[in-house]
Amino acid sequence: MAEPGRPTAGHSARALILCDVDEVVLNFIPHFEDYMGRSGLRFVSHEYRLAGNIADDDGQLLGAEAIPALLAGFFDGWCDRQTPVPGAATALASLSRHADVMFLTNLPGAQNREPRVATLRRLGMDFPLVTNSGPKGDAAATLAAGRTGPLVFIDDSPVNIRSVAATVENCILIQFIADQRFRDQAGELAEADLKTGDWSRAEAYIRQRIAS
Repeated sequence: MAEPGRPTAGHSARALILCDVDEVVLNFIPHFEDYMGRSGLRFVSHEYRLAGNIADDDGQLLGAEAIPALLAGFFDGWCDRQTPVPGAATALASLSRHADVMFLTNLPGAQNREPRVATLRRLGMDFPLVTNSGPKGDAAATLAAGRTGPLVFIDDSPVNIRSVAATVENCILIQFIADQRFRDQAGELAEADLKTGDWSRAEAYIRQRIAS
């Protein structure tokens, strides 16, 4: 569910680009690895999942029930340390001349929204940010309602891409995973029109699709 009081649907013929934040415009995985390492935790593999893929130094897997607290701890203290994905700011600035750009992100803790906005602004990505919880299909449909231009949805998560595909018709779906190790291990999604970790490629693809 999208957070109340944030930007909502509007009538426009311009394209709308809904873009995730972590692992799409801000590096997440390498910073999360550093954060986990301070507690003796590490990824077991480069499979694109958290549950069942994090272990301690003794090889004991972290239970799925512990993942939310681990993520909350990261976002409480490390948001401002995240670095930009190369090319993200330039590509979004260029695309914003032809489309409306919004960030749609799942972010634990309402207190983390403003630091996240400040980090993005400092890195040259000053676009409206909508926080969400759970699959993003309903939020994307709400933000796109009443618009006549094309909708582009960019996310790393298969769950979110499938959710939007099932909720919004004729949406241009891009799976973007910045970390090559995890991108290489991520399975191909039938719903995704493009899978990439390169903003130059993503920008060119989006330009071509929204112009056609």
